[in-house]
Amino acid sequence: MASDQKFVDFIVDQIQGAGTISSKKMFGEYGLYADQKIFALVCDNKLFIKATEAGKRFIGNVVEASPYPGAKPSFLIEEQIEDREWISELVRITAAALPEPKPKKSRSKKN
Repeated sequence: MASDQKFVDFIVDQIQGAGTISSKKMFGEYGLYADQKIFALVCDNKLFIKATEAGKRFIGNVVEASPYPGAKPSFLIEEQIEDREWISELVRITAAALPEPKPKKSRSKKN
């Protein structure tokens, strides 16, 4: 089951205080970005935040699950989605712990 746009919009609205937040549709699901870093996936209307040590310390008792078959386990965030301050802080912590995105290679046209 694909995620619906209303759920993604709700999550993005909840975490607006965590930086420049955007979403991108990917294979029927969504990737969430903070300041150009992908930090989460929304799959089957569930929020999966990339696992980091800093995020694990912040959450405490984490629930890990794979957003899709074969994916690395991520932190499954459920009830805490309602807590705007908590979820925004988790996003800030996670984004800070993730590496900078690799620069995109420019495509040069061959004649």
